[in-house]
Formats: sequence, structure tokens, C-alpha cells
Amino acid sequence: ITLVLWYGLARYMTNPIIRLQKAARSLAEGKLGHRIEADIKGRQDELVDLAHDFDRMAERVQDLLNTQRRLLGDISHELRTPLTRMNVALELAREGANEETGEHLDRIERESQRLQELIGRIVTLVRLETGGDHFTSGSIDLASLVTAIVSDTQIEAKGRKCVIESNVEDDCVVFGSRELLRRAVENVIRNALRHTPEETVVEVSCKKEDEKVVVEVRDHGDGVAEDHLEKLFEPFYRCEEARERSRGGVGLGLAIVKRAMAFHNGQVQATNCNDGGLRVTLKFPTEILK
Repeated sequence: ITLVLWYGLARYMTNPIIRLQKAARSLAEGKLGHRIEADIKGRQDELVDLAHDFDRMAERVQDLLNTQRRLLGDISHELRTPLTRMNVALELAREGANEETGEHLDRIERESQRLQELIGRIVTLVRLETGGDHFTSGSIDLASLVTAIVSDTQIEAKGRKCVIESNVEDDCVVFGSRELLRRAVENVIRNALRHTPEETVVEVSCKKEDEKVVVEVRDHGDGVAEDHLEKLFEPFYRCEEARERSRGGVGLGLAIVKRAMAFHNGQVQATNCNDGGLRVTLKFPTEILK
């Protein structure tokens, strides 16, 4: 009887702590809607106050992140209008431009295109953060998609004096958003091109492994410090020690990759190669996802 009573008391004391621990893990994984106070109502001890404070903290964090996402989305949409007007003004200015002013207009156009690309990435990130309901899903031949992306990026590789080598197997079909899959694979390949030295090879493969479709992209750059690998997929994060700021990028490409993989119930991982360079691995389940 004593053992039973002690067991019941132990369960009574530890259950709220276990629930709080699970809620903290969910919060760390980005599941900001988890609350626990309602699960332990009826108690008259400090654990109820702790649960109340935890829920208030989680609600505050959720509000701050939602505000940040709305702000990014609003700024992106507001910037598109003046950029569109600027592009129209550029076209009008070209009509009366000479050779000298034409060079300056070309520079303005390039910077405008970079801003358009940045805004597009921010909008994609915001859409993914808010659930990704805007993206249409269907059956996608990932092998042909990877082949098309490699073909499209060959010109950029030549400009970087690099080569893209691909090894793509047939029958690599997944279910998901073609737009997001293209963005994810393309961002990883462009990231590898940006950081691989000249006269080197960027290796791209697509194959089936253990009921998953696996895409791997490997460069031959300096790699990344081990404690920075996970942070590579955080928005606006750039590892200056291993990836020079002068090589471009604002830290959104890999963040979009991570969220696109989460949308497809997939996994993304970055690892350093033993002989130098960084390998990014994308793993997609082959079953229907949504």
C-alpha cells in the first residue's frame, strides 16, 4: 500500500514537470502554439504558476515572431511598387542615353534585379513560415527537375570557371510543390557555386536510398566550422569565418531550403567532407505527403 501511495504521489509531482519539458522541446522545435496550463488545472502549488508563466512566455514569443513575419511580408510588398516604377524609369532613360550613361543605367538595373531577387526570397520565406498553403502540390519527377536545374546553372558555373557534374538516377518521384522543390535544389547548387574555388567541380547527385529520394550537392571550398553547420539554415545567418562576405548572399537561400524541406516532411543536413568542401544532403520521402 505504501509503495502504491508513493508511486501515485511521485506521478502527481512529476507529471506537470514532464509536460513542461515536452512543451519546452516543442517550443524549441518551432511549435509555438503549445500550451500546458490547461492540462494541469486543479493543482494548488507552484507548478501551476510555472505553467502559467511558461504559457505567457510562449505566447509572447509567438506574437513577436508573427509580428516579424508580417513586417517582412509588408516591407517586401511595399518595396515592389517603387522598384517596378524604377524599372519603368530606367527603360525610359535608355531611350535618350549615350554610351557613358548607358553603363551607369546597366549598373542600376543589375542592382534593381538583386533587390527583386532578395524581395522574392523574403516573400517565399514568409509564405513558408505561415504554413505554405499558397503552394500547389502534386507528383514531381525530381530527377528531371534536378537535370533541368543543373542545365540552367551551367552558364553561371562557366562564369565562375567551375564545372557542374551530375549523376541522376531515374524513377526519383516525390509528391510536393514543384516551385518549392526547384527553389530548394537551385539554392543549394547556387550556394555551392558561390563558395567553390575556380577550376573545381560542384558534384550533384539524385538517387533513391531506403525508400527516400536523396539529393546531394558537394563543393570543394573551405567548408564550415562544425559548430556553425546547423546555423547555416537560419535566416540572415552568414558564417564569415568560413564563407567570405565578399562572395555575396544575405543568408536566405539555405533558410528557404530548410523550410521547403519541412514542408515536404523531408530532411536537410550539411556536413564537411574529409578532403575539403561542404556537402548538403536533401532527403525526401517518396510517399504522399499532404
